[in-house]
Amino acid sequence: MQLPRAWMSWSTGKDSALALHTVRAAGRVEVTGLLTTVNSAADRVAMHAVRRVLLEAQADALGLPMRVVELPWPCSNVIYEQQMAAAMAAARDNGVEHLIFGDLFLGDVRAYREKRLAGSGIVPLFPLWHRPTAALAVEMLSCGIRAVITCVDPSQAPPELVGRWFDADLLGELPLGVDPCGERGEFHTFVVDGPGFAHPLDVVIGEIVERDGFAFADVLPVTAVGGAGPVRRPPVEPARPDPGAPAGHRGDRCLRAPPPRRPGEAPDVRTRRRRPPPTPGYR
Repeated sequence: MQLPRAWMSWSTGKDSALALHTVRAAGRVEVTGLLTTVNSAADRVAMHAVRRVLLEAQADALGLPMRVVELPWPCSNVIYEQQMAAAMAAARDNGVEHLIFGDLFLGDVRAYREKRLAGSGIVPLFPLWHRPTAALAVEMLSCGIRAVITCVDPSQAPPELVGRWFDADLLGELPLGVDPCGERGEFHTFVVDGPGFAHPLDVVIGEIVERDGFAFADVLPVTAVGGAGPVRRPPVEPARPDPGAPAGHRGDRCLRAPPPRRPGEAPDVRTRRRRPPPTPGYR
């Protein structure tokens, strides 16, 4: 019997990687593609600030086609919703019935996604929903997910975390109040290896900058480094069990955080972060 088709809402980070692995292992849907929003002005994945070339490298390693939703900067919620509606229409044209999300516990974000997909013919799936995040973080490591922290919100977590590897040492050092998975937007990650990857991505950690209230680490493919100065390479790949899955800134520009919401406005699903009190006159 043919399984229902699904696309993975792919942020390039660890939550997406574990959600993809969980759905594939369950075997109830066939994941046929990745869906990612990209800031066209910066040519980077929204909020994670990951270069497009690395997004493409992930899709290649996972053996999945990639559908990119191009977002202008600045990007209003109206434009965002129009672009996502077009992407969902394309999904339906490709026989897709489900969109998988890596959301963990932010109820307003889940409610927003469900509302926007209602009537589209696309049913959202939340395979990690309400699972304890401390246990999830450990599970990510045990199943072989290797990720680097690419963005930190210094108002919620130490900026020194940016550029570090998401590993047991880091989890042990997180201050109280910082979610182990960064679900409130404390930090965002980029996955270089994990279940379903045909091969690890060879990357280095380049320049670290603070801009627009966020700290960013520029992750680069090794081929782009050439004769550059000292860089931090990934740790040696740990042994991991069989995953069971089928075989920012550019120059002087960073991906900026979106502004706060007005009363009654939808939550900003581009950051999965609870926004600060609304600022009168936004947009």
